[in-house]
Amino acid sequence: MVWVLFGLPMVHPHSMLVVTISGTGTAIEFVYIAIFLFYSDKKKRLKVLFVVLIELIFIVVVTILVLTLLHTTKQRSLVVGIICILFNVMMYAAPLSVMKLVITTKSVEYMPFFLSLASFGNGVAWFTYAFLPFDEFIAIPNGLGTMFSLAQLLLYGCYYKSTQRIKVARQQQQQLGSEGELDLSEVAVCGESRKIASTTTLHNGRHGGYEIYGT
Repeated sequence: MVWVLFGLPMVHPHSMLVVTISGTGTAIEFVYIAIFLFYSDKKKRLKVLFVVLIELIFIVVVTILVLTLLHTTKQRSLVVGIICILFNVMMYAAPLSVMKLVITTKSVEYMPFFLSLASFGNGVAWFTYAFLPFDEFIAIPNGLGTMFSLAQLLLYGCYYKSTQRIKVARQQQQQLGSEGELDLSEVAVCGESRKIASTTTLHNGRHGGYEIYGT
């Protein structure tokens, strides 16, 4: 939303691509939020609605203040551009917490590859666009975003093989756990004697049996 404001002709002239692309992105994000609200529980729904309301109020206040108190496009571009840089860097830096988890667990299961790849491509595209002509407000956040995304891809490459080994070990543990369960196949009660026959599948693949007699 702040990029849409930034790209308006009365704020930063000749930025139609910024307005159209960011406007489309805003619409898509609203769809994501709507889907989340539809399927989430009441507590989470209220929390997200509160955050969205705060963001909308923030955008409205910034728009009013910028268009009324600042009278040149240079001043407006400076203020809104700084806000855009802050939000964009926060967006690119958000996965850093996941990177810490990857290093701790030596697994990239919680860091989607295609999301990191798309983020890298997005950063490269916008960083390149920022030089046609040069626009520091677009170049700075997307340059940093490109480096953050590249770090994610490098991390993915480093821990990809260890992730596969972890998955294989987990599957083997699950298979061994299911094979080790008791299978009670026969319970017979005759007079005062009780017979319980059971067969078990051992971890080494052999089959054994045992009988218990009692009164």
